[in-house]
Amino acid sequence: MLRMETETGWWLIKHPDHADLAGAFAAAWGNAMFRKPEPRERVLLGIARHDDGWATRDAHPVTTRQGKPSAFSIELVGKYSAFEEIDLEEYLAVRDRAVRIMAKKDPYAALLISMHTYNLLTAHADRSTIAPEGLVLLDAFLERQREHQDELRVAIRNDPSLAPSAKDDQTITEHFRLLQACDNLSLLTCVAYPAPAHLLHPLPLNDGGTSEVRVLPIGPRHFRLTPWPFAAPDLRFEFPARHVEGKVFSTSAALDAAFSRAEEKKLSVTLTQ
Repeated sequence: MLRMETETGWWLIKHPDHADLAGAFAAAWGNAMFRKPEPRERVLLGIARHDDGWATRDAHPVTTRQGKPSAFSIELVGKYSAFEEIDLEEYLAVRDRAVRIMAKKDPYAALLISMHTYNLLTAHADRSTIAPEGLVLLDAFLERQREHQDELRVAIRNDPSLAPSAKDDQTITEHFRLLQACDNLSLLTCVAYPAPAHLLHPLPLNDGGTSEVRVLPIGPRHFRLTPWPFAAPDLRFEFPARHVEGKVFSTSAALDAAFSRAEEKKLSVTLTQ
Protein backbone atom coordinates (compact mmCIF):
# COMPACT_ATOMS: atom_id res chain seq x y z
CA MET A 1 0.00 0.00 0.00
CA LEU A 2 1.05 3.63 -0.56
CA ARG A 3 -0.46 6.49 1.39
CA MET A 4 -1.00 10.16 0.61
CA GLU A 5 -2.10 12.35 3.50
CA THR A 6 -5.13 14.65 3.20
CA GLU A 7 -6.75 17.09 5.64
CA THR A 8 -9.17 14.42 6.86
CA GLY A 9 -7.42 11.11 6.26
CA TRP A 10 -5.44 9.24 3.61
CA TRP A 11 -5.58 8.35 -0.03
CA LEU A 12 -4.50 4.70 -0.24
CA ILE A 13 -3.04 3.29 -3.46
CA LYS A 14 -2.34 -0.40 -4.02
CA HIS A 15 1.17 -1.35 -5.08
CA PRO A 16 0.04 -3.03 -8.32
CA ASP A 17 -1.81 0.19 -9.29
CA HIS A 18 1.31 2.21 -8.53
CA ALA A 19 3.27 -0.20 -10.75
CA ASP A 20 0.69 0.19 -13.53
CA LEU A 21 1.33 3.93 -13.38
CA ALA A 22 5.07 3.30 -13.64
CA GLY A 23 4.36 1.14 -16.68
CA ALA A 24 2.33 3.94 -18.26
CA PHE A 25 5.27 6.30 -17.79
CA ALA A 26 7.56 3.72 -19.43
CA ALA A 27 5.16 3.28 -22.36
CA ALA A 28 5.38 7.04 -23.03
CA TRP A 29 9.18 7.13 -22.59
CA GLY A 30 11.53 8.06 -25.42
CA ASN A 31 12.01 10.90 -27.90
CA ALA A 32 14.70 12.42 -30.08
CA MET A 33 16.95 12.66 -27.03
CA PHE A 34 16.05 9.69 -24.79
CA ARG A 35 16.24 6.10 -26.00
CA LYS A 36 13.07 4.00 -26.07
CA PRO A 37 13.27 0.57 -24.39
CA GLU A 38 13.70 -2.49 -26.60
CA PRO A 39 12.49 -5.29 -26.44
CA ARG A 40 9.62 -2.97 -25.66
CA GLU A 41 6.85 -5.39 -24.62
CA ARG A 42 9.07 -7.36 -22.25
CA VAL A 43 10.55 -4.29 -20.59
CA LEU A 44 7.13 -2.68 -20.17
CA LEU A 45 5.81 -5.94 -18.70
CA GLY A 46 8.51 -5.97 -16.04
CA ILE A 47 7.90 -2.34 -15.12
CA ALA A 48 4.11 -2.55 -14.99
CA ARG A 49 4.07 -5.81 -13.01
CA HIS A 50 7.04 -5.29 -10.69
CA ASP A 51 4.85 -5.07 -7.57
CA ASP A 52 2.45 -7.97 -8.22
CA GLY A 53 3.79 -9.66 -5.08
CA TRP A 54 1.93 -7.08 -2.96
CA ALA A 55 -1.55 -7.84 -4.33
CA THR A 56 -2.71 -10.18 -1.57
CA ARG A 57 -1.40 -8.01 1.25
CA ASP A 58 -2.78 -4.79 -0.19
CA ALA A 59 -6.27 -6.24 -0.45
CA HIS A 60 -6.56 -5.84 3.33
CA PRO A 61 -4.52 -2.91 4.69
CA VAL A 62 -3.14 -3.06 8.23
CA THR A 63 -2.00 -0.42 10.70
CA THR A 64 1.37 0.54 12.10
CA ARG A 65 2.03 0.63 15.84
CA GLN A 66 0.95 4.29 15.68
CA GLY A 67 -2.39 3.37 14.08
CA LYS A 68 -1.56 4.79 10.64
CA PRO A 69 -2.06 2.74 7.47
CA SER A 70 1.06 0.61 7.00
CA ALA A 71 2.32 1.89 3.67
CA PHE A 72 5.05 3.49 1.64
CA SER A 73 4.85 7.14 2.64
CA ILE A 74 6.43 10.48 1.94
CA GLU A 75 8.88 9.84 4.79
CA LEU A 76 10.30 6.79 2.99
CA VAL A 77 11.10 8.43 -0.36
CA GLY A 78 14.75 7.66 -1.09
CA LYS A 79 15.25 5.22 1.79
CA TYR A 80 14.09 1.81 2.90
CA SER A 81 15.12 1.80 6.56
CA ALA A 82 11.59 0.94 7.67
CA PHE A 83 10.86 -1.58 4.89
CA GLU A 84 7.51 0.10 4.28
CA GLU A 85 6.57 -0.32 7.95
CA ILE A 86 6.10 -4.08 7.79
CA ASP A 87 7.88 -7.08 9.26
CA LEU A 88 11.16 -7.73 7.42
CA GLU A 89 10.45 -11.41 6.80
CA GLU A 90 7.05 -10.55 5.32
CA TYR A 91 8.61 -7.79 3.25
CA LEU A 92 11.18 -10.16 1.79
CA ALA A 93 8.48 -12.73 1.02
CA VAL A 94 6.48 -10.10 -0.87
CA ARG A 95 9.53 -9.04 -2.88
CA ASP A 96 10.47 -12.63 -3.67
CA ARG A 97 6.90 -13.41 -4.74
CA ALA A 98 6.96 -10.60 -7.32
CA VAL A 99 10.05 -12.09 -8.97
CA ARG A 100 8.75 -15.68 -8.87
CA ILE A 101 5.37 -14.74 -10.34
CA MET A 102 7.02 -13.05 -13.31
CA ALA A 103 9.70 -15.71 -13.81
CA LYS A 104 6.94 -18.15 -14.84
CA LYS A 105 5.78 -15.72 -17.52
CA ASP A 106 8.89 -13.93 -18.79
CA PRO A 107 12.50 -14.35 -17.55
CA TYR A 108 13.50 -11.01 -19.07
CA ALA A 109 10.90 -9.06 -17.12
CA ALA A 110 11.62 -11.14 -14.00
CA LEU A 111 15.32 -10.29 -14.16
CA LEU A 112 14.54 -6.56 -14.20
CA ILE A 113 12.28 -6.98 -11.16
CA SER A 114 14.93 -8.98 -9.29
CA MET A 115 17.61 -6.37 -10.07
CA HIS A 116 15.25 -3.67 -8.80
CA THR A 117 14.61 -5.59 -5.58
CA TYR A 118 18.31 -6.29 -5.06
CA ASN A 119 19.19 -2.64 -5.54
CA LEU A 120 16.55 -1.47 -3.07
CA LEU A 121 17.89 -3.84 -0.42
CA THR A 122 21.57 -3.05 -0.94
CA ALA A 123 22.04 0.50 -2.23
CA HIS A 124 19.07 1.98 -0.33
CA ALA A 125 18.53 -0.15 2.77
CA ASP A 126 19.94 1.12 6.07
CA ARG A 127 21.47 -2.02 7.60
CA SER A 128 22.06 -0.22 10.89
CA THR A 129 18.30 -0.29 11.53
CA ILE A 130 18.08 -4.08 11.14
CA ALA A 131 18.52 -6.50 14.07
CA PRO A 132 21.25 -9.17 13.72
CA GLU A 133 18.73 -11.93 13.08
CA GLY A 134 17.14 -9.74 10.42
CA LEU A 135 20.48 -9.29 8.70
CA VAL A 136 20.83 -13.06 8.47
CA LEU A 137 17.43 -13.23 6.71
CA LEU A 138 18.30 -10.31 4.45
CA ASP A 139 21.69 -11.66 3.38
CA ALA A 140 20.25 -15.11 2.66
CA PHE A 141 17.52 -13.46 0.58
CA LEU A 142 20.07 -11.43 -1.38
CA GLU A 143 22.13 -14.55 -2.09
CA ARG A 144 19.03 -16.32 -3.42
CA GLN A 145 18.28 -13.32 -5.63
CA ARG A 146 21.82 -13.43 -7.07
CA GLU A 147 21.42 -17.14 -7.82
CA HIS A 148 18.00 -16.58 -9.37
CA GLN A 149 19.37 -13.76 -11.53
CA ASP A 150 22.06 -16.12 -12.85
CA GLU A 151 19.34 -18.63 -13.79
CA LEU A 152 17.28 -15.93 -15.50
CA ARG A 153 20.29 -14.71 -17.47
CA VAL A 154 20.86 -18.24 -18.77
CA ALA A 155 17.23 -18.40 -19.91
CA ILE A 156 17.61 -15.03 -21.62
CA ARG A 157 20.81 -16.07 -23.40
CA ASN A 158 19.04 -19.19 -24.69
CA ASP A 159 15.93 -17.31 -25.87
CA PRO A 160 15.97 -17.26 -29.70
CA SER A 161 13.20 -14.64 -29.81
CA LEU A 162 15.52 -12.01 -28.35
CA ALA A 163 17.98 -10.02 -30.44
CA PRO A 164 21.61 -10.28 -29.32
CA SER A 165 21.57 -6.60 -28.37
CA ALA A 166 18.67 -7.20 -25.95
CA LYS A 167 20.71 -9.85 -24.13
CA ASP A 168 23.68 -7.55 -23.60
CA ASP A 169 24.42 -6.81 -19.93
CA GLN A 170 24.57 -3.07 -20.59
CA THR A 171 21.16 -3.11 -22.28
CA ILE A 172 19.65 -5.06 -19.38
CA THR A 173 21.18 -2.59 -16.92
CA GLU A 174 19.66 0.31 -18.88
CA HIS A 175 16.23 -1.32 -18.67
CA PHE A 176 16.62 -1.92 -14.93
CA ARG A 177 17.43 1.77 -14.56
CA LEU A 178 14.33 2.71 -16.54
CA LEU A 179 12.25 0.54 -14.20
CA GLN A 180 13.77 2.36 -11.24
CA ALA A 181 13.18 5.75 -12.86
CA CYS A 182 9.52 5.11 -13.67
CA ASP A 183 8.96 3.46 -10.28
CA ASN A 184 10.43 6.49 -8.54
CA LEU A 185 8.33 8.93 -10.54
CA SER A 186 5.25 6.90 -9.63
CA LEU A 187 6.24 6.89 -5.95
CA LEU A 188 6.69 10.67 -6.02
CA THR A 189 3.21 10.91 -7.54
CA CYS A 190 1.48 8.53 -5.14
CA VAL A 191 2.75 10.34 -2.03
CA ALA A 192 2.47 13.84 -3.60
CA TYR A 193 6.14 14.53 -2.95
CA PRO A 194 6.59 18.30 -2.52
CA ALA A 195 10.38 18.73 -2.91
CA PRO A 196 12.75 18.62 -5.90
CA ALA A 197 13.93 15.12 -6.75
CA HIS A 198 15.46 13.12 -9.61
CA LEU A 199 14.93 9.75 -11.27
CA LEU A 200 17.79 7.95 -9.48
CA HIS A 201 20.05 6.94 -12.38
CA PRO A 202 21.54 8.59 -15.46
CA LEU A 203 19.31 7.36 -18.28
CA PRO A 204 20.36 6.34 -21.82
CA LEU A 205 20.29 8.77 -24.71
CA ASN A 206 20.10 8.08 -28.43
CA ASP A 207 23.62 9.49 -28.93
CA GLY A 208 25.11 6.88 -26.59
CA GLY A 209 25.40 9.15 -23.58
CA THR A 210 23.27 9.39 -20.45
CA SER A 211 21.42 12.13 -18.60
CA GLU A 212 19.94 12.57 -15.16
CA VAL A 213 16.28 13.65 -15.17
CA ARG A 214 15.30 16.21 -12.54
CA VAL A 215 11.77 16.42 -11.12
CA LEU A 216 10.39 19.73 -9.86
CA PRO A 217 6.95 19.87 -8.19
CA ILE A 218 4.93 22.83 -9.47
CA GLY A 219 1.58 21.88 -7.93
CA PRO A 220 -0.20 18.95 -6.29
CA ARG A 221 0.76 15.88 -8.34
CA HIS A 222 2.10 18.19 -11.05
CA PHE A 223 5.78 17.88 -11.94
CA ARG A 224 8.17 19.48 -14.41
CA LEU A 225 10.81 17.08 -15.76
CA THR A 226 14.14 18.37 -17.08
CA PRO A 227 15.38 17.32 -19.56
CA TRP A 228 12.09 16.05 -20.96
CA PRO A 229 12.17 12.27 -21.61
CA PHE A 230 8.78 11.68 -23.26
CA ALA A 231 7.54 11.83 -26.85
CA ALA A 232 4.46 13.99 -26.14
CA PRO A 233 5.00 17.59 -24.92
CA ASP A 234 2.74 17.37 -21.85
CA LEU A 235 1.13 14.32 -20.26
CA ARG A 236 -1.65 13.47 -17.82
CA PHE A 237 -2.09 10.04 -16.26
CA GLU A 238 -4.80 8.63 -13.99
CA PHE A 239 -4.50 5.99 -11.28
CA PRO A 240 -7.00 4.45 -8.82
CA ALA A 241 -7.09 5.26 -5.09
CA ARG A 242 -9.49 5.05 -2.16
CA HIS A 243 -9.88 7.68 0.52
CA VAL A 244 -10.24 6.62 4.16
CA GLU A 245 -11.42 9.14 6.76
CA GLY A 246 -9.29 9.45 9.90
CA LYS A 247 -5.56 9.78 10.53
CA VAL A 248 -5.25 6.84 12.96
CA PHE A 249 -7.24 3.64 13.43
CA SER A 250 -7.77 1.60 16.58
CA THR A 251 -7.18 -1.72 14.83
CA SER A 252 -6.24 -3.12 11.45
CA ALA A 253 -9.78 -4.43 11.16
CA ALA A 254 -11.13 -0.90 11.51
CA LEU A 255 -8.84 0.33 8.74
CA ASP A 256 -9.70 -2.63 6.52
CA ALA A 257 -13.42 -1.93 6.99
CA ALA A 258 -12.96 1.74 6.11
CA PHE A 259 -10.94 0.80 3.05
CA SER A 260 -13.56 -1.72 1.92
CA ARG A 261 -16.33 0.89 2.26
CA ALA A 262 -14.43 3.57 0.37
CA GLU A 263 -15.31 4.11 -3.27
CA GLU A 264 -12.46 3.75 -5.72
CA LYS A 265 -11.71 7.11 -7.37
CA LYS A 266 -9.35 8.24 -10.11
CA LEU A 267 -6.55 10.62 -9.17
CA SER A 268 -4.32 12.21 -11.77
CA VAL A 269 -0.75 13.36 -12.25
CA THR A 270 0.38 15.95 -14.79
CA LEU A 271 3.90 15.98 -16.26
CA THR A 272 5.15 19.14 -17.94
CA GLN A 273 8.23 20.17 -19.86
